[in-house]
This record gives sequence, structure tokens and C-alpha cells, in this order.
Amino acid sequence: MPRPPDIGWQYGTMIGGHRHHVKCNYCHRIMIGGITRFKKHLASKRGEIKGCEAVPKEVREIMAHHLATRKPRRPNKRRRKTAEGTLAAPASTNLGMESDASDPDMIDAGQEVLTFNEAEVHSQRTAEQQFEVGTRGFLDAFASIQYKDEQDFMPPRATDIGWVHGVMVNGDRQKIECKYCHKVILGGGISRLKQHLAGERGNIAPCDQVPEDVKTQMQQHLGFKGLENCSIQQTIEEYNGDAPNATSTSSMAASYKRREKDVNEGNSNKRKKADMLYIPQGLALPKPTMHLSFVSQENTDQADTAVAKFMYEAGIPLTAANSLYFQRMADAIAAVGPGYKMPSYHSLKGKLLSRCTTELGEFSKELRKSWEVTGCTVMVDRLKDTAGRSIINFFVYCPKGTMFLRSVDVSHIETNLDDLVDLFESIIQDVGSRNIVHFLSDSAPWYKAAGKVLMDKYRTFFWSVCVNHCIELMLKGLCEMDEVNGTLTKAKKISQFLYNDAWLLDLLKRNTEGKDIIRPAMAQSVMDFLTLQNIFSFRGSLQQMFASNTWEESVLSKQKLGMDVKDIVFDLQFWHSCGKIIKVSEPLTRVLCIADSGEKPSMGFVFDAFEKAKRDILLAFDNQESDCLRYLEVINHVRDEFHSPLHAAACYLNPSIFYNSKFSITNVIQKGLLDCIETLEPDLTAQDNITKHKSFYEDALGDFSRPMALRGRETLHPATWWSMYASDYPELQRFAVRILSQMCSMTAFKRSTYINDTVHSSKNRIEAAMLNDLTFVHYNLHLQQRQPVATESKGFKNEEHDLISPDNYNAGDWIDDPGMLEMEGINLLDATPITAIDKVGNTSDGNLVNNDLITN
Repeated sequence: MPRPPDIGWQYGTMIGGHRHHVKCNYCHRIMIGGITRFKKHLASKRGEIKGCEAVPKEVREIMAHHLATRKPRRPNKRRRKTAEGTLAAPASTNLGMESDASDPDMIDAGQEVLTFNEAEVHSQRTAEQQFEVGTRGFLDAFASIQYKDEQDFMPPRATDIGWVHGVMVNGDRQKIECKYCHKVILGGGISRLKQHLAGERGNIAPCDQVPEDVKTQMQQHLGFKGLENCSIQQTIEEYNGDAPNATSTSSMAASYKRREKDVNEGNSNKRKKADMLYIPQGLALPKPTMHLSFVSQENTDQADTAVAKFMYEAGIPLTAANSLYFQRMADAIAAVGPGYKMPSYHSLKGKLLSRCTTELGEFSKELRKSWEVTGCTVMVDRLKDTAGRSIINFFVYCPKGTMFLRSVDVSHIETNLDDLVDLFESIIQDVGSRNIVHFLSDSAPWYKAAGKVLMDKYRTFFWSVCVNHCIELMLKGLCEMDEVNGTLTKAKKISQFLYNDAWLLDLLKRNTEGKDIIRPAMAQSVMDFLTLQNIFSFRGSLQQMFASNTWEESVLSKQKLGMDVKDIVFDLQFWHSCGKIIKVSEPLTRVLCIADSGEKPSMGFVFDAFEKAKRDILLAFDNQESDCLRYLEVINHVRDEFHSPLHAAACYLNPSIFYNSKFSITNVIQKGLLDCIETLEPDLTAQDNITKHKSFYEDALGDFSRPMALRGRETLHPATWWSMYASDYPELQRFAVRILSQMCSMTAFKRSTYINDTVHSSKNRIEAAMLNDLTFVHYNLHLQQRQPVATESKGFKNEEHDLISPDNYNAGDWIDDPGMLEMEGINLLDATPITAIDKVGNTSDGNLVNNDLITN
């Protein structure tokens, strides 16, 4: 170790083999500047470096006495000649910041310095200049390391990033030549050069030759000052509400701003000590956020652990990590920097909730403006909370977006037709009867009755059953058939066996390229058939897995449950039944995909999708209707409840379907079109014009015959197509756009159990109003996050999901524990393969056993 006699090395550690990089053994802070500066840190000598807060008192006294009695060091007077004949200071042996950038030790040490909360930059500066470095951060300080070759054209020990792009003229730091436009800047120093490069007008003309990346770098660099001012003002506002003496805090901030201005503009070092900023201990000044590449893995792990502990302790569902706002929250906190004070409980339920409610209220107003043009669909989402209450959430859909309207507890009125009609009527008055085209609910008897009453009363809109609900009823009807139920039971036995053992699950994913065989969905019946389709597609992989030597050598292969599952996998009759069921279920799930396509309104596609599904089922059975008659009876029974004139009229108005050579106008479509004209257009003259002008559409005349219109039949959404090419027939255009802009299915997303349980639990009027606002914000933020794509109810979810987590879509009996194995009473979760496993987890055949259940 260099200079072993020096007493300072007893309390510090050299970093990276550099004597100028010293790590304190007490506070673990790294000092750049040598052992003398480190001893000043231990002695808490004011003026040059921050004192150590963890150093023992006796060590501090030893260091203070040592510094007071040591002899002053003689200055180094050696100089070297520059090209212009001027004298420049040599690179100091104590200046770690100006080491060669190619030195790997220097780079490693520089990065290690940035892993701590604070670090010290070696310099012969006054206390005010040290404050400048502390607030500017280390990005600027280290940026000049790589430009050591040009040091002769910079001031001695220059660390400002601006010197990379400018050259001193005749050794005068107040005369700087821009490297790009060669303009000589007189007065103002390096700060004025940076303003010149950043393009800031007012003090100096912008540089017209500066590269864009340099200009952006300078703008970001100068933006630190504005960020610090804004962050400090925010901190002051927090303290103004809590601190007893807000005036003194405000004056302190004003003093800080004055001092910062003096430092940044390069004023003289001769300043009065009385001007030094005093910062109260409770007020942490914000610091600029360091770039992620300078953050150590240790600090990242600590941040991750802090987030995890918060989630675990507060009982927040882990699926909250999938929220769009999760990362946004982290980025916003990082932008403020250390010292950010999280909002309090009262702020979250008070001003912040009010602010979000106001913002989303403005968003809702924008949606309401579009209802008059495109019409809208009112959605009645009925559910049961954990307390057994019947809750209705009302949503309103239009092509511009979906909004949550309100949530109502209908436990006491659900079976009373008059009360239910009154409730729905209040929603109609809120939305506007002329704006509503479609009223959507499930098939519960009281809801159907209330919908028909309102439809007969207003005669301006149509009520129908949600397509998702219809598909669910069809699939439930199929599940009640003995053959289907028996096949699903066997398929679930395979899934339960695989998803309750970590080793088995790892073996499965090695054979399926990391894919799951379970397809999550909002409804249990939909998930049953999606998963059955998935298992059928992995038939070869499953058979390969259970025929492998790895399986045969395992304990599970000798157990009764394992043998039963293997028999199912190799049972030809089982796979034959699966294929037969999938011939019926797959066309229905395709209808579900079309109906719940959030990218575009689905009204124009559903009628044809159902007709096509029936044709596909017949075709799958070689047009032998007798073979699939019992399946079609279930489908047709539900279909009759679902049918609405809107679906038929929308099919007629969809150019991609109407102009298809296979399309023909049936009696159902013709009557549906006429019903819609009479209901949605009360003006008799407009009705006549629509009836007359539809022949232009049927014969593709006028703008309907344009080449763009012909190409747009397949590429444009039907409502968009009508808005572009039917301007000569405004009544027909408005009629078509309003029908084709509607949705046939509920906007599906996972309901919040906490929100639904709490919103109707309070009997206090003030608390109830707050909970209503919370529900309004929750649902509308979620709707904003997921628009315009809605895919969750189909099993194709965009975010990460964990099939075994109770926080996600419930995989139900597909992952239930099948219980104890019958032989030897071995619990399935404890079963391990027979192959020898060494201490590091490797099997005797060289394969690594992966016990992570859900990382793939």
C-alpha cells in the first residue's frame, strides 16, 4: 500500500489500486483526491468536504490533531510550455478526475463511486463551488475525463462538460472559442458557451453549426437547474403545509436560488461566508437523477426489495405490477430524485383523488360529445361481490372510447321490475335517449323484461343480450352433455397432474417450448374449451414427454395417478372425442374473438360470424347434420334469445360482407333493416330518403363505385367507409354510421374485488361519495389503459400472467391439487425424480432440475 506510514490508511481502503480513490471504513463513502482529503473527511473539517457522520469521536480527534500539527506541503512549481508559449499546470498526481479515460481502473472506480448516495469530487474550490458539483451530479464531472488530450486548452482542473466543446483563447477562461462555429465568446465564461450551444436566446446568439446530439446534451445539462428549482419549490410547498415556520423555509429557498445563480454564472470565488446556504436537517434538497447505467446492481436490488416489501405488507395483488401506471409511478419518483415524500393517506383520498376525478371527468366530456354523431351502447355489467350483494356497473361505449358511468347496489330491487326499470331509465336520461342506439345486458329474466319495457317506451334504441354471454351459455350447454363432460374431466386430470409438481411442469415446458397448456379467460366455460383446444394441439408433445426415459425413471411414473394420466395421454378414444368437441367449440370461440374485438366496433360482423360458425360446424362433420344435430340444437336455442334487428341491419350495411359474391339478402336481414329504419330514425322524411337511397349502395353507384371505395370495402372499418363515401346521402350515412359504431359484447376486464366490495359498504354519506369517486377513477383509468384493444376475455391477454396465482384469472379446477398419491402416501408436491441429484441440482443425465414453477 502506498505511503504506509500515513495514519489515514488505518481508517480507509484504496480503491482500484489508485491512491487518490479512498473508501471510508465507517460511512463507506469514496473520496477522490488522496489521503489528505480523506483525513479532512474524518476530522469533519469544514469548507472542503463533508464530514463523516459515522466516525468514532476518538478517531475524529486524532485526525483533527494530526492535520493541525502537520507541516504544510510545498507547492509544485513545475510547468510545461504550451504550443502558444503560455504556461499551463501539469496534470496533478492527486487529480483522479483527470486520469486517462482509457485506464480501466479509473473507469471501474468512477462507476463504483456513483453507486453510493453521495461522493466527493477533488477540487481546490470554495464551499459554494462544492455545492455546485453536489447538485449538478457526477455526469458532468466525469464527462470531461475522455478529453484529457485537450487539457492544454482548458483551465487547470476543468471538469465542466462545456470545455469539451470550447477552447480557451490565450489562456483566458473568459474568452472561449466554439469548436463548431469558431465564434469567440467574450465574458460569461463556460456557462455562456453552453447557452450558445444549447440554442438559448437572450444572452447570446445560438450556434448554427452545433451537432444535434451536442445541442440536446447541452439543453439537458442546463435543464438540471430548472429541475432543481421545480423540485425545491415542490418540497417547500409540502413543508408550508406542515412546518410551523413556512416563511423561513421560503426565504431559505430564495437564498438557494440566488447562490445557485452566482455559482452557475462563474462569478468570483471571493464570496462572503455569511451567504452560505443553511439547510434544515428535515429538508432534503432534490438531486438530479443519475442515468441507469451508473446505478449499481446492489442499489437496484435494494429498490426492487423495497417495492416488493410494500406490496407484500399492504396486501396489494401482485398483478398490480402489470399496470401501465406502475412503471410510470417509478419514473416520476426517479425524476424528482432522493428525498421525495410519498403522498399521505389523506392526500390520496382527498386532493389527489379529486384531481384524478376532474381529469377523467374532462375525458368523459370529450366522449359525450361524440355520442350525438356515432351513437353509443349502454352496457349493464351485473356481478356479485364477496358479501353477496348484487352490483350493477354501468358503462357507455362509443368508437372514441368506453367510460364508466356509475355503480349501483341492486340487491333490494333486482327482482322488482318497476324499480329496475326506474334505475335503467335514470341511466337513459343521463346518457340521452337520442344518443343511445344499443342497450346491452345479460339474459337474466328481470333484465330482459326491463330492457323490453324500455325499448317499447322510447322506441329509439334496441335492447339485446351480450354476445359474450350467449357464447358462454352455448358452451355451458355443451358441457352438460355426457360425452363432453367426460372428455373435459380427463383433460383436467392431465392438467391438474402437471401443474401441481414443479419438476413435471418444467418437463412439460421443455416439450412445449415453454408454452402453457392452460388458456386463461374471464369465463370458466370459455376457458374449458380454449384449454381443451390447446391440449389437443400439444398432443404430440405430451405423448413424447410421457414416452421419454426421463419420465419412466421418475417416482411419479410408478404411482397410480401418474400411470392413469399416461393412459389418458395414449388413449386414442380420448383424442378422438377431443377432436369431435373442438369441431363445435372452435367456431364458437372464433365468434367470441370477433365480438370482443376492441380495436373496432363489432356490430357489423357478428351476424355473419354466427352464420359462418354454423356452416363450419356442418362442414367439420362432412355436412352430416344428423351427426351434429344435438350440438346445433344447443346453439340455436341460445341464438334465438340473442338475435336483434341491429345485428341483421349491420350485416347488410357492412360493405365487406354485402358485396361478397356469396352474400344474399334473407328475410331476416330485410326485416331487421326495416325495423332499424323505423326505430332509429323517427323523422318520416328521413325514413323515406334512407329507403330510396339504399339502392345506390346496393348497386354501387356514385361515390360507392369509386376505385378507393372498392378497395376500402375490405380494408376500412364499415363505419369509416360510410363516413367517407356516402356524403351524397346524409340520412343514409348517419343511419349506417350509428348502427355500425356499436358494440355487441361487454367490455371485458378483470373486476377489482376490493373496489366492488368497498364502494357500497359505507353508510356514511361523505365516505360513500369518496368511494364513488374512487370507483369512477379506478374503472376509467383501467379503460384508458386497455383501449383500444380488448383481448382478455378471449384468453389472449397482453400482460404477463401466472396461472397458479389466485390474483390472476382463476384457472379453477384445471390446476386444483389432485390430492395425495395412493401409493405410499407421498404428497404429489413432494415427489422428486428417481435420478440422482447432486448438491447443485443437476441430474445424473446432465439436465438441470428447474423448480421455478412459473418463470417460463
